[in-house]
Amino acid sequence: MFEARSVKVRAEAEQSLPPSIAARIAGTSAGSAAAPFVDFTSRQIAVLFVVLTAIMSIPILLHPWLPLADYMNHLARMYIIAGIGTDPEITHYYEIDWQLIPNLMMDLIVPPLQRLMNVYVAGQVYIALSFVLIMSGTLALNRQLFGRWSVLPLIAFPLLYNKVFLIGTLNYVFGIGIALWALAVWVQLRERTLVLRLAASAAFVAALYLCHLFALGVYGLGLLAYELYRLGTIYGAPRSRDQRLPMAPLVDFVATGLPFLPVLPLLLMSPTWGLRGVFNWELAGKLDGLLFVVEAYSQFAGLALTGVVAFAAGWAIRQQALKFHPFGFVLLAVGGLAYFAMPRVIFDTYMADQRMPIAIAFMAVACAHINMRHPQVRRGFATVLVLLLAIRVFEVETAWNDMSRVTSSFRESVRQIERGAKVMVAYGDTQAGEESRDLPLVHAASLAVIERGALVSTNFTVPGKQVLRARASYRAQVDTQDGTPPGIEELLEAVEEPASARDVYWKRWTADYDYLYVLFTEASYENPEPELLTMVYMGDRFVLYRINRGERRASAAN
Repeated sequence: MFEARSVKVRAEAEQSLPPSIAARIAGTSAGSAAAPFVDFTSRQIAVLFVVLTAIMSIPILLHPWLPLADYMNHLARMYIIAGIGTDPEITHYYEIDWQLIPNLMMDLIVPPLQRLMNVYVAGQVYIALSFVLIMSGTLALNRQLFGRWSVLPLIAFPLLYNKVFLIGTLNYVFGIGIALWALAVWVQLRERTLVLRLAASAAFVAALYLCHLFALGVYGLGLLAYELYRLGTIYGAPRSRDQRLPMAPLVDFVATGLPFLPVLPLLLMSPTWGLRGVFNWELAGKLDGLLFVVEAYSQFAGLALTGVVAFAAGWAIRQQALKFHPFGFVLLAVGGLAYFAMPRVIFDTYMADQRMPIAIAFMAVACAHINMRHPQVRRGFATVLVLLLAIRVFEVETAWNDMSRVTSSFRESVRQIERGAKVMVAYGDTQAGEESRDLPLVHAASLAVIERGALVSTNFTVPGKQVLRARASYRAQVDTQDGTPPGIEELLEAVEEPASARDVYWKRWTADYDYLYVLFTEASYENPEPELLTMVYMGDRFVLYRINRGERRASAAN
């Protein structure tokens, strides 16, 4: 029923354009329309989608604490939002300042889920939902571009685990899925009434604003590419000498931007606008951003995935089975220019440009179409899909199993912290935190918020980025700039020479905190100040100390 209705709507819409132009926009021609098309049935594709989603969710289900860099910090904020007013320790330290900042989607979804499950399961559900949104959006966009369901977009499943996801940019990842669905709906409604099309787009713009400003930008980029492709198709069509170029398509093109107009006043009214002065463009790292699409933990696995896909694509092209929608070429051109121009840091957010390629990759996959009229093509596709999935799931599960030793050890250390304590975080190695093996530790201390109701110095409380705030009496004791924690040497220098730490939140750390986590230590690491610090727990690359404030005061008095 859905297939028949969709085809009818498309046919009615295309009547408003000359037949040759409508055929071009639909990605078909009179000659190709008669060519036989063979693919898996819609039911088979739906079953495959469910099965592959279950397979790709295995690492998520097996690891309650996902070893993503920012994940535990985000999860702690979810716990605080749900616990304000009911958890006395949390309420004592934290408050929520609700504002329309472009970084809210996880804050709106996960805390309500906690009414039905614990915060760890709620986080797993949110991530699984993000994966489903991305893949279903890729399928939907592909279906709108080619007019039929296809199994080809399922080949993008391994890309769900990528470097951008591993950093823990969870609102942006969720926004990629919304952007794909928004573009699919736009293509479906493109030849319908202007009011209907713009109303649907405005609703998606509002949702994407709440996800992430960069996710909204991805949708805008996709719209721009599609409208440029459509204009090129209309104005590139042959016409007689006395036939004037129509102006209506240009007016329609300009009208596409109307749903985005409220974004600027919303941004001006939000504290995020105050971060606009932070801007940094870098050429170095542009290639890394492209590699982030296929890489997770292993460069070899990323190269293997790329090699398998390249070989399969070449083979399919040789078999005359693979087709790329013209919109995809415009998308890659516009996306490439935008990626080159995009700064590395904007609105005080790092990796602004390097997040873009993964979103473009899912859109590009949606632009591909394969005809499986030959049995060997169907067998070849099934083989490639299984191989890609096996490589990526094995890679991620192996890495996460190895990292689980660190996360389990850290959770055991948190149990040694008294409830309602104040916890300071420092680095043993200030150059650490970038490698894959470092990711589980970067914000691991935020676990103390969930398990012990603690105040943690590194919890995300940046105005304009999050709605979480430390209460006024404790605001000077937390990092409100999202900076790198101090090195242990800096902390000890602040004790000996207080003037060296005059304007930092940890200037009075010996008096303001009860415990100190030193992250990224070596096996030979020794207590740097036994008089001041008592070791409570030594784990894999971290140490937990109790701060001996009484002893320090006595020493100072002497």
